[in-house]
Amino acid sequence: MSSSKSSLAALTLGAIGVVYGDIGTSVLYAIKEIFGSGHVPFTHANVYGVLSIVFWTLTVIVSLKYVVLVLRADNAGEGGLIAMLALASQAVKDQPRTRQALLAVGIFGTALFYGDGVITPAISVLSAVEGLEVVSPAFKNYVVPITLVVLFGLFSVQKRGTGGIGKLFGPITVLWFFTLAALGVAQIVEHPEILAALSPHHAWRFLWTQPGTTFIILGAVVLCVTGAEALYADLGHFGKRPIRLAWFSVVMPCLTLNYFGQGALLLDDPTAVENPFFRMAPGWSLLPLVGLATLATVIASQALITGAFSVTKQATQLGYLPRLKVLHTSVRDTGQIYMPFVNWALFVAIVLAVVMFRSSTNLAAAYGIAVTLDMLITTVLTFFVIRYAWRYPLWLCLAATGVFFVVDLAFFASNLLKLFDGGWFPLLIGGVVFMLMMTWKQGRSLMMRKQQAEALDLDSFMQSMLIAPPVRVPGTAVFLTPETGAVPNALLHNLKHNKVLHEQNLFVTVRHHEIPWVGLDKRLSVQPLGHDCWQVVIHYGFKNDPDVPKALQLMEGRGCALDPMTTSYFLSRDVVTPTLCSGMAPWREKLFAQMHHNAGAAAEFLNLPSNAVIELGSKIEI
Repeated sequence: MSSSKSSLAALTLGAIGVVYGDIGTSVLYAIKEIFGSGHVPFTHANVYGVLSIVFWTLTVIVSLKYVVLVLRADNAGEGGLIAMLALASQAVKDQPRTRQALLAVGIFGTALFYGDGVITPAISVLSAVEGLEVVSPAFKNYVVPITLVVLFGLFSVQKRGTGGIGKLFGPITVLWFFTLAALGVAQIVEHPEILAALSPHHAWRFLWTQPGTTFIILGAVVLCVTGAEALYADLGHFGKRPIRLAWFSVVMPCLTLNYFGQGALLLDDPTAVENPFFRMAPGWSLLPLVGLATLATVIASQALITGAFSVTKQATQLGYLPRLKVLHTSVRDTGQIYMPFVNWALFVAIVLAVVMFRSSTNLAAAYGIAVTLDMLITTVLTFFVIRYAWRYPLWLCLAATGVFFVVDLAFFASNLLKLFDGGWFPLLIGGVVFMLMMTWKQGRSLMMRKQQAEALDLDSFMQSMLIAPPVRVPGTAVFLTPETGAVPNALLHNLKHNKVLHEQNLFVTVRHHEIPWVGLDKRLSVQPLGHDCWQVVIHYGFKNDPDVPKALQLMEGRGCALDPMTTSYFLSRDVVTPTLCSGMAPWREKLFAQMHHNAGAAAEFLNLPSNAVIELGSKIEI
């Protein structure tokens, strides 16, 4: 019992550090942007109204939608938009058109994650470093350079992994949340009447008397739920109970106290609106608070960077992105990975955002469209999961998701007002990534169709070849092929040039499925072809790490023992040539050919031993 409690405490501490780092730093800029926008006349009634809207936004979107409802939609214990997409697409697999539409919508939401992933670290770190301006206006010119240095340091250490420093994330973030609560309580004690804003009637009164203003400021109010998607994305790492416990026992109370503390300060000193968070702190504590805020934003950004690696890997295994180099930074935790291309591409985009917008206020104009559209997509996918996978009655599904859909739609519509003030930036990033993902997926489909049209039947080929067999040489040949039942090009080239056939031949196809994990008991599907030849299909989920040699060790009990010293792996190195035939637009075919050319090596992706791989080239016209 004590061991179980200690494990729950450790997971809850970890959830506070990783899951809630992002939403925990939104206090730095949310209230400042709502009142700093100039759309809200500064009156006591409006302070109460805005605080009430912020509190009930946290309650409805985070507490009810994500913590209570969406966390229930786990895919074999995993969460995140890709896991939700897999659940929804499986639920409607007997409706091809609906499934295709959901896949497109879900992949677009996944692409938008990268847009959010650029804006969030930029605005978080900038807003923390801007605390130096409260210490002294002389620091104003140093905010952007210091921000860039902090970000460069953060991205530089990614290749070393986060195993060691990650242990500090939880305690530092807990310290951050307790600091938020302490700062808020100190102000609330001076104006305890501010707690009346907990009542929803203040939010309703603000909405009723100022509907236009309410709609406009929703674009800034959404800043208080930055990182809400992380709740669901990190489900597989921590589980539902620790995430829920962390939210209701620590995160939500501390955030509420801090927001209400900022409101109490504004009642007393309206000029504090320039930076209410740092103005709450006593003068002696400003520099330590800036340091702690910077650490908190770095931790929040770290969680998002790790998420970008994970999402990219999952999208790759589902066939929406080309293979990219993946380095494992931990021998124990296979989930700790480093992807150099993703890391530095994200860094360049974030630097561009910081240099272009130069302040958290300007970046706040760019934030919101991508994240609210992602929230809207999550709500839509949730409806299909609870209706078609869980088989709940239609009225209950509409009631459960309808309210959230209306709320998400209102936030998204409000953020559209910021489209030309910077909202275009994350949309542009998401749009480019979506175009790359769909080009890769469609290009691979065209390649497969071309290969299938030209392929020889494997059974017939083996029977005809063994009538007058070539010389059989010792050892095992593993031929990697994208489809079962077809003769691999590598086999044809090997017979043409070497004129030999190995004693044992395995024709191996690797398949990735729309589920997170495939267990070892379902790893292999084996079909004997006779004459010491086998057709093998290796199954992986989108969270599994492909390892073909390890999977083939399971063949030992099926009459085929593989000796690593005498096993060779044959791959086809396809060269894609765009043509003017029907398919994609010419520019997309050229783009796909370039992506295919620059894709990571299949041997490395499948964890094949480099000294046992033989690649034989072939040309494919699409």
